[in-house]
Amino acid sequence: QLFAAETTANFSVLLDVSRSMSYGSHSTTKLDYARYLAACLLDFSRHQRDRVGLFTFDDDVVDYIPPSAKNLDLCLHTLHRAKAGRPGELRKPILKATETLRRRGILVLISDFYERAEDVVRAVRTLQSPGHDVMVFHLLDPAELELPFQGPANFQDMESGEQLPLIPEKLREGYKELLTAHTAELHERFTAGQVDYAVLDTSKPLDQALFRFLLHREKKRKAR
Repeated sequence: QLFAAETTANFSVLLDVSRSMSYGSHSTTKLDYARYLAACLLDFSRHQRDRVGLFTFDDDVVDYIPPSAKNLDLCLHTLHRAKAGRPGELRKPILKATETLRRRGILVLISDFYERAEDVVRAVRTLQSPGHDVMVFHLLDPAELELPFQGPANFQDMESGEQLPLIPEKLREGYKELLTAHTAELHERFTAGQVDYAVLDTSKPLDQALFRFLLHREKKRKAR
């Protein structure tokens, strides 16, 4: 069997359910996409005989399901009812997750990372510190990638709720340069720290993310 696991492992998804994850410029919000991705990864891992668990968080831990061979249905139920409501912050919930998940395992962090690159990297390093194998999926809506809006309008910060009057045409190129620099810095820092990192467009199929995850597991299995 391709990508079959030689040993069982603890596998947990850490899912951002902060307010900004509710955004969607098309039929699927970032949170919906994240839930589909998390459900696929948990189901796949359970079929690999891993013990599966789930964290959901905003500025604190919202739900925690410990890794277990019996917890897949509970994880899927929790994903189904997850809602994006409060502003988010990585530091506090990630620290709590690290203190809770003491046994080494595989962790997948799914978020839109509405924070400075330095803060994101620091949080992921905290996750790695007990020896966990960490993967990071950075979810962005196509409108966040391209800023396609036309004409002056008020834009709302999804985390703070602040209204900002903007003219997208005047900001588009500078915005895209900043976003590219942000994701490039994360990619560089994570690669140096042996963290697999991928930016996902929520208008695209999940195939890229799932195949990347499979390759990551196979690479780690061969390394062992």
